[in-house]
Amino acid sequence: MTNNNQLKICYIGGGSRNWAWVLMQDLTFEKELSGVIELYDIEFEAAKTNELIGNTLMEKYNKGRWCFHANASLQEALEGSDFVFVSILPGDFNDMAVDVHTPERYDIYQSVGDTAGVGGLIRAIRAILQFREIARAVKRYAPDAWVVNYTNPMAICVRTLYREFPHVKAFGCCHEVFNTQKLLATALEKAGLAPEGTIKREDIKTRVLGINHFTWIDKASWKSIDIFPYYKQFVDAYAESGFRGAGSATTFAAGGTSREDPDEAVRLKYFSSTERVKMDLFHRYGLIAAAGDRHLAEFCPYSWYLANPAHVESWGFALTPVSWRISNQKKLKKLASTYSEGAAAMTPVESGEEGIAIVKSLVGLGNLVTNVNMPNCGQMPDLPREAVVETNASFSRDDVQPLVSEGLPTDVRVLVAPHVLAQEGIIEAVFEHDREKAFRVFSHDSAVQKLPLSDARSLFDEMCAKTRVDGIWGRA
Repeated sequence: MTNNNQLKICYIGGGSRNWAWVLMQDLTFEKELSGVIELYDIEFEAAKTNELIGNTLMEKYNKGRWCFHANASLQEALEGSDFVFVSILPGDFNDMAVDVHTPERYDIYQSVGDTAGVGGLIRAIRAILQFREIARAVKRYAPDAWVVNYTNPMAICVRTLYREFPHVKAFGCCHEVFNTQKLLATALEKAGLAPEGTIKREDIKTRVLGINHFTWIDKASWKSIDIFPYYKQFVDAYAESGFRGAGSATTFAAGGTSREDPDEAVRLKYFSSTERVKMDLFHRYGLIAAAGDRHLAEFCPYSWYLANPAHVESWGFALTPVSWRISNQKKLKKLASTYSEGAAAMTPVESGEEGIAIVKSLVGLGNLVTNVNMPNCGQMPDLPREAVVETNASFSRDDVQPLVSEGLPTDVRVLVAPHVLAQEGIIEAVFEHDREKAFRVFSHDSAVQKLPLSDARSLFDEMCAKTRVDGIWGRA
């Protein structure tokens, strides 16, 4: 690894108006690290725009510490990198519209459609193809770099990196647990243990276990206080009415939006919840479900929360239309132009994300324990080895050590395990170019199981054709 004070980071997806902007703004507050960030994107002009935005921010708020550079060559961007950040969209939003909305003709509804369910599986096919290419490039040009993934479906992307390049040093970061920690802080404050707004998310210590977007907490504490009794009081009070407050809305980085979005009310409509799903799961299982309701619902039996739009609304969350994402993308593109042209100025705000803290730990500037997605080497003893799971891990200089959990209770494992097997199955199908195996995994999804097999086949065929993945099957 290069000198702590002069790092090289390759950012794949460097034209992002989401995570790249988060990184830029967080770096304006960082005084110990410095270096260059190579922005690589298949849309080179978007990377060039971010180069201007990032360097303007650095000049104004953290002069001389970081230089952003758009690079049209992935090889040049990777060579000599200490870290590789990946935040890409597998395919485009037109593909995602197929993932999310084509199944609606069969009365299959999805609140997100990027990780689980039929949309997550078809998106996964595209993601696996792209991440195989990324893994090959990292292996060739930056084999010793740490690869930090932010792309969904998180577990499948990270698993693909390891399957294609077994010696890769990769992990996935997700902020869903952070929002649950905020909710736990609120529960303590509501119980009178501290004034409102005074407990920091970082002070809530949790033991995380499960898989990305279907994570669970079996231990939680603040100082020396067990949070579970207070969370139960909170759930008992709000399970029927729901609760909107700290932790009830996704962070600004989620869903391809930004804190700069001029229509905050619309964003909150599609990305917030009343936490009723996670409270219902707590009543059912006694563990704290540690992801947003929109994600959690897609991992549960279909009839529980997603049976139809009215049922979704009754549970206090929303089906996010891809049309909103497309519209928001256009707004952010215009906003990026105003920033790069100097017509407006981005005002940095710290995100609360841990990407920079993780980098600092890996270069030797302190230690950190946080939740992370990595292949299972025993930290989840009740789930398959090598499948990517999400647990706490300890970060130190050039090292990440997943922390061993006690595993999930059997009744929760029954919910989680089928999704692990589906993730493994779709990866196998793509690596083996086996269309029938991919269809079998698809047909086992709980929502698809309500369809006649002929309808399941028609839906799969249509989604594959419309998202242009059919060409991979049978390839030598």
